[in-house]
Amino acid sequence: MQLVFLTALGVGGATVLGGIIGFLFKDISHRFSDIVLAFAAGVMLSAAVLGLIVPSVEYGGKAGLVITLAGIFAGALCLNLIDRLVPHMHHLVGGDAEAHHGNDRLDKVLLFVSAIAIHNLPEGIAAGVSFGSDNVSEALLIAGGIALQNVPEGMVIIAPMLAAGISPKRTFVCALATGLIEVVGTLLGYFAVSVATAILPFALAFAGGTMLYVISDEMIPETHHDNESGATYALLVGFCVMLVSDVLLG
Repeated sequence: MQLVFLTALGVGGATVLGGIIGFLFKDISHRFSDIVLAFAAGVMLSAAVLGLIVPSVEYGGKAGLVITLAGIFAGALCLNLIDRLVPHMHHLVGGDAEAHHGNDRLDKVLLFVSAIAIHNLPEGIAAGVSFGSDNVSEALLIAGGIALQNVPEGMVIIAPMLAAGISPKRTFVCALATGLIEVVGTLLGYFAVSVATAILPFALAFAGGTMLYVISDEMIPETHHDNESGATYALLVGFCVMLVSDVLLG
């Protein structure tokens, strides 16, 4: 339990770390951000397949394949529903940076934080669920992949919020809040599969489905505006780094 809690803090703290880096290096190029985010997408893709989806099939027994497929689509549909209800993060980031009026600005901050928090919750759950398989090294690799993705995410949300006229203090609080949501998600996922181990195969696949959806719907499109080739190779490198780590440490 102590390891899970520390991992939860690490996963959530990665977003805060990214926010701090965002404050220190406000002029990070979009190209560099794309490369880092694409690398993180590759890591998450490998973690989702090797650490969540494949074990889901193995733990599901005779019905493993059916359970896994159902879990993947359930996770993806869940996030698709969330995306319909909550604006995409990049739409909010690209909003009117000149809107500096009291209530309008506060509403934008609350909506922005809510969108990021809701998108981060399934990632935290994925990290927590992975500990239910009792493969600690695999679980740590998955959590590490998610944490790695959170660093550039924390970096890229700082500058747009400052540009929108939000104070540095409030901006940091927003980054901290999104990290805390991921901590909650990690603990929630862990306790869910600990209480009902029978749901482990479905939970693993569900978590894998949410990660695949985030990678395809948010991360890859975000990195392929101006630097498709570099982002593609960065994703491949991230995938291979995670694959090598899984083989050597698994």
